[in-house]
Amino acid sequence: MFLGSYIPSFNLNSRRLALPKKIRDYLATSEIILSIGFEKCLFGFDTKNWQAESKKQLVLPITQRRSRDLRRIFFASATPIKLDDQGRFVIPSDLLEYAKIKRPIIIGAGDHFEIWERRTWQEERLRLDKEIR
Repeated sequence: MFLGSYIPSFNLNSRRLALPKKIRDYLATSEIILSIGFEKCLFGFDTKNWQAESKKQLVLPITQRRSRDLRRIFFASATPIKLDDQGRFVIPSDLLEYAKIKRPIIIGAGDHFEIWERRTWQEERLRLDKEIR
């Protein structure tokens, strides 16, 4: 299970990010699936959890517009990524632009992790704090 929050090593020019060891420890392989998330973040899945989430999406009725739209976003943006020996990878430019990441923070979200621009995460965190109180 992906837990915690981390400030990763990141080079904006090369778009290379190093996954923290505690995140890598949850991965069964050195491959992840990176995709567009909600609220302008990126979702990172290990292959097992990606398969489970994919199955959930595929049972949604294709006759409903919202289901089709969700599938399009979910699958069209998904990119298999191979980590190097230090857990580093290059974030695809379209995903980086979508989330407007310059100073990333990684948060655990149970079955996946999320990569946020720090300022965006701070704003989202404030919204969550207000909403749950």
